[in-house]
Amino acid sequence: MSFLIAASAAQFTWWLDGSIIGVYLLVTILAGLSVRRYVGKVEHFLVAGREMNVYLGVASLAASEFGVITCMYAAQGGYQLGFSGAVPGVIQAIAMLVIGVTGFCIVPLRQSGVMTIPELLETRFGPRVRWAAGLVILLGGLLNMGVFLRVGGEFLIYVCSLNPNWLELTMTALLLIVAVYTICGGMLSVLVTDFLQFVVMSLGLLVVSFLILYQIGWQTLVTTVREQLGPGGFNPLANPKLGWSWLCFQILVNTAATLTWQTNIARILAAKDARTGQRIYTQTSFFFACRFLIPALWGIAALAYLPLADRPADSLHAMPVFLSQIIPTGILGLLIAAMLAADMSTDSSYMLTWGSIIYNDLLAPFRRQTWSDRAGLLCNRIIIALIGIFLLGYGLWYKFPGDVWSYLAVTGSIYLSSISVLLIACCYWRGANDWGAFAAIGAGCIFPTAYLVLEKIPVTKELATAIGPNWSGIAAFVAAAVAMYFGSIYKPTTNQNAVTSNL
Repeated sequence: MSFLIAASAAQFTWWLDGSIIGVYLLVTILAGLSVRRYVGKVEHFLVAGREMNVYLGVASLAASEFGVITCMYAAQGGYQLGFSGAVPGVIQAIAMLVIGVTGFCIVPLRQSGVMTIPELLETRFGPRVRWAAGLVILLGGLLNMGVFLRVGGEFLIYVCSLNPNWLELTMTALLLIVAVYTICGGMLSVLVTDFLQFVVMSLGLLVVSFLILYQIGWQTLVTTVREQLGPGGFNPLANPKLGWSWLCFQILVNTAATLTWQTNIARILAAKDARTGQRIYTQTSFFFACRFLIPALWGIAALAYLPLADRPADSLHAMPVFLSQIIPTGILGLLIAAMLAADMSTDSSYMLTWGSIIYNDLLAPFRRQTWSDRAGLLCNRIIIALIGIFLLGYGLWYKFPGDVWSYLAVTGSIYLSSISVLLIACCYWRGANDWGAFAAIGAGCIFPTAYLVLEKIPVTKELATAIGPNWSGIAAFVAAAVAMYFGSIYKPTTNQNAVTSNL
């Protein structure tokens, strides 16, 4: 109860902070709608006509992959695990830099001229694999995105000290704003608003971080981690909650996400050419470390600042409660505008990319003839609207157990495990075939899906806890790779060529 009393001292004011937020939202809506007249083809809607340059690509990718939920789960990691909680961001930054420099998979992917990964897989494994790959990508993606709204709403509720009953109404209104300009302008609207949101988001993150370091101090943060979390706060291998299984899973899931996460790949496919896509990855890699490090510092600052009696029962809420107490009027409005910018760019990008999978891959077998651009645009807009409805239903009632990052990593593994294996095999292994592809898709989704189901059944909850998210995720990646290998060699084919041989 004491932490609710502390939160009531927030400095949020409607006349100043609310005005800052209102102006930002209005500018974003107008910017997103302004490009609608340039959307005349499905290619414009889904991949912005493949004309994205490096700077716009970097801003768009950075903005879309830093949402309120990113800030919340990374801050929760810092609060619970100290600096060890930022390790996933460092791993993905390294993976993105290496893949960007080498062009591993992303060069043949962009040179193929496809709009999604399943479309590329069809050239090697056939239309049925394309459909199955699209289905598993959609399943993992929507389950992953399903918790975004509630977590984002909880941030606003706690940092602004709003009535918790406003959560559903607030997030519904925000989703409607995002859906309107995404439905109208597609990827063009996403890129334009992402650039604006990147500027506002970066400004807010830097101002708040400098304020925290000024008021609390770097040395205090380090001391707090050392005294309250011990060596495990600096070294994940020394942390009893983490260890080698956690580290291995983070390497697998973050590398696979860099290769196949649909929002990342959408920027590669929208780039002017393969070289531009590589540069987008290399120049965004540093930000992918910062997207964990900065919120982790905020979480550590909450651990240092909040007295034991004032700490919320749910560690996810510690960071917003802390910010509500130290951020002054005006800057709080900038912070909320920055977080809304981050959340809107994430929601719009995710809705568009999952929608592109439905249109381009799942509906492909039912299009007996090529649709006109007018029909294709209408279909895409309806799909995005339906995704928005799903998010309102699932996102505002689903209660996930444990920490947010573990849930996201496990749900993402439903498709990251198999699609990463399929993409690598498609590009570089001549012996891969459709038998191996189907086996990998099935094997990859079994373990994380089973873990999520077992975790929800009271009788099997203890078994799920004993297995844990790390081993279920590792099992998914291993099973997918093994299934691809043995499925392919069980029935080898001679008429399929690696994608790289056709480029």
